[in-house]
Amino acid sequence: MITLKIKIKEKARKIKGWSLYRLAKELNLPQQTVYSWANGRTQPSYDNMDKLCRVIGCSIGELFEADIQDENKLDAAVNID
Repeated sequence: MITLKIKIKEKARKIKGWSLYRLAKELNLPQQTVYSWANGRTQPSYDNMDKLCRVIGCSIGELFEADIQDENKLDAAVNID
């Protein structure tokens, strides 16, 4: 199974040098909300995702990483003949 894992913490630190706490302050959102996104408990709304990307300075695609649970499915998806 291929799922998307949000990489908020990594991108905020890499691009801006910010902690999740600082990111929450910059977004003017509760710290718990941003921590929930980063830990995969909840997903940001479209509006918050847009705001998140603007504040960090990245695209939506850069915030996600594929989490591959079944390598056979990945092989099948990649090896299209």
